Amino acid sequence: MSNVADSSLSNSDLAPVPPSQRTWTMYNYIALWFSMSMEITTYQLASSLIAKGMDWKQAVGTVLLGNLIVLIPMLLNAHAGAKYGIPFPVFIRAPFGVRGANIPAILRAVVACGWFGIQSWIGGTAIHAMLAIIAPSVAVAPMTLWLCFIGFWLLNMMVVWRGVDTIRRLQAFGAPFMFVIAAVMLIWVRAKAGSFGEMLSTPSQFHSTREFMAVFIPSLTGMVGYWATLALNIPDFTRYSKSQSAQSWGQAFGLPVAMALYAFVGIAVTSASSVLFGHAVWNPIELIGMFHQPVVAFIAMIAILIATMNINIGANVVSPSNDFSNLYPRLISFRTGGMITGLLGLAMCPWHFLSTPDAYIFGWLVGYSGLLGPVAGIMVTDYFLIRKTELDVNSLYRKDGAYYYANGINLYAIAALALGVVIALVGLFVSPLRFLYDYAWFVGFFSAGAIYWGLMRLSEAGSIATGLKHAEADPPDAR
Repeated sequence: MSNVADSSLSNSDLAPVPPSQRTWTMYNYIALWFSMSMEITTYQLASSLIAKGMDWKQAVGTVLLGNLIVLIPMLLNAHAGAKYGIPFPVFIRAPFGVRGANIPAILRAVVACGWFGIQSWIGGTAIHAMLAIIAPSVAVAPMTLWLCFIGFWLLNMMVVWRGVDTIRRLQAFGAPFMFVIAAVMLIWVRAKAGSFGEMLSTPSQFHSTREFMAVFIPSLTGMVGYWATLALNIPDFTRYSKSQSAQSWGQAFGLPVAMALYAFVGIAVTSASSVLFGHAVWNPIELIGMFHQPVVAFIAMIAILIATMNINIGANVVSPSNDFSNLYPRLISFRTGGMITGLLGLAMCPWHFLSTPDAYIFGWLVGYSGLLGPVAGIMVTDYFLIRKTELDVNSLYRKDGAYYYANGINLYAIAALALGVVIALVGLFVSPLRFLYDYAWFVGFFSAGAIYWGLMRLSEAGSIATGLKHAEADPPDAR
């Protein structure tokens, strides 16, 4: 592809992946989703539904439905990655402009910072739980939990400073460790409860459909919001796919099955905890501390720390570090971007997000889904309805191409994004419109997509974006 290598808008990470290097098969995508799904936050995603009053069938159904819904934009946005070999930061240039693309990229980066803080808090609580096993007198000190959190956060910062290569040898063990932990917890509560029937015997706490729907609707939005981040930057993975069918079938199987299976473990164990302890214990680290088997609990905590570190560095540092670096490459290196990620994650007070099931689902997941849903709506609308899946790849890397718009920014996309976010989140501040917030991702997705389609169709920029200005476009096989 001509001119891409010399473009100031490209580097080795952003350039299209040539067909010869697109080697991922359906198995790779199935494995990807199983490895990403087996983490503490997935467990808590499911266990929080039991804590909110659902029975196991309602909880499993909510998780499965939410993941089937988010699979749709996931597959739609994945298409461009597989077709053109381009990553998310490049793909998003088509609707937002080569400079305007930084705005949705930073929104996605800020959410990743929040997740970085959350994972750091989980790691800190795991260290604190280990201390409670081996040195109970130290663990009860008022500042011990906070010191454990800061210690794990600093450990993550050290890895970022030294480079992600320092943890690659551990990455292969993260998902298996979490699977083993889940299996041990399932077996343990099964033995304590006496049977699977007893484990799953906790009834629904809702006495009417209205009561159930009041929890189900925002919970479903939270399930969609959980993977709203990946629904945007999934081209970062599908750009390596051997074919469209490989990534689409791999994801269509891997995402819902992996989430349903691992979520079921969280649901079953939390449901059993209600039977065993009289209340739902939705935090697996707290539950492991109830094992009263120090060796098993200690090994489980070590596994959690390794898995949490892997997830944090791989999923919550690499992407935002690149996004921050892309703002000003001369001043912000990947290392500096990682430091910014860590500091913002700390500043976002992640302990509040995991303080209760309400804070986790209705506050964190639903809240940021209102930011990312509009971005996804604009991406899907632009690629499928306006461009009919045809992109001028050269122009994505040029300042004089079809996607430069006005000084590199498509103001119509920015306007649609801003309006979509306002509409999705207004219910958080205006009580009569609370229902809009409960459906935040859906409201943002459809409203921003519709506004963007209307603005582009009614403007001169719309005619340019549909492909009338495709000077020097390469044929598809020249990617």
